Amino acid sequence: MERETPELVAPATFLRGEEGASPESVRARFERMIRRVQAEVCAELEAVEGGVSDGCGAALFREDAWTRPGGGGGISHVLQGGRVFEKAAVNISVVYGVMPPEAYRAARPEAAAAAGGEKAKPVPFFAAGVSSVIHPVNPFAPTMHFNYRYFETEAPKDIMEDDAPFSADAPGAPRQWWFGGGTDLTPSYIIEEDIKHFHSICQCLLHLLNINLDPVQKQVCDKFDPSFYPRFKKWCDDYFYIKHRGERRGVGGIFFDDLSDYDQETLLQFATECADSVLPAYIPIIERRKDIPFTEEHKAWQQLRRGRYVEFNLKPEVGSEEWKLLDTCINPKEWI
Repeated sequence: MERETPELVAPATFLRGEEGASPESVRARFERMIRRVQAEVCAELEAVEGGVSDGCGAALFREDAWTRPGGGGGISHVLQGGRVFEKAAVNISVVYGVMPPEAYRAARPEAAAAAGGEKAKPVPFFAAGVSSVIHPVNPFAPTMHFNYRYFETEAPKDIMEDDAPFSADAPGAPRQWWFGGGTDLTPSYIIEEDIKHFHSICQCLLHLLNINLDPVQKQVCDKFDPSFYPRFKKWCDDYFYIKHRGERRGVGGIFFDDLSDYDQETLLQFATECADSVLPAYIPIIERRKDIPFTEEHKAWQQLRRGRYVEFNLKPEVGSEEWKLLDTCINPKEWI
């Protein structure tokens, strides 16, 4: 197992020249995008927080950077104990190395089968992403989660087979890439104004709120495939489903994965628009709800619903011992 190495200062980039890190490569542009989004989201949340934490000084993000021996690293930003936010984390990672064949088969079964199945060799990979979860103090302010990522695999290189080097055109995994991610909302109370606002931003992916747009600017809603929103909304509703409870984690948003059926430039722009839509989708809601009076009963309900959030993240694998308990609790059995 590789151990992450803490770093006092995050490097300007986690990419190396030999890893295809030219300034205009998709890898380099995606890394610049997620680092910018991390900085902007953290700055905006700190501005909402006002830099004041009930008797605890400034509620600011703490930064921790790390690198890994195999290549790449990450930056974690965490804020805790704020006046507005109980806890918020905005993390990025940029990692690369060699993926074991069994991991590649699990991630891309069809591609692995075409690349030799059980005989497939270890595959060079690259993965980068930004991930965040934000839990407000006020029960009337919803939790929000977002995650956007980019993944590449390449044909095995310099891997020995029968004492011969494995070249890029030898049998093995072809070069593949895909995008994934999404943004979703988890409220404790239904406030239709907030939910409609959130989904309208997801649908249009607009940066410009409360501005009279001219006809040309309005076309931004259609710059990508019009089927994206209904398709990715349903995907989100289906993905964030807690099977043993028969309910969804929240009120959804958008979610997609393994997206590669458009050219890279289009999908890079789409992922960028999605990440840039996070603040206009969420901050107006927080500003409206952060100071609403609430009772201990409201707070207790918020904590119960937050438990559902944790349950989804810890949902047991079907057939596991944990799953057997939940299945038995849901479906009583005759024991004698």
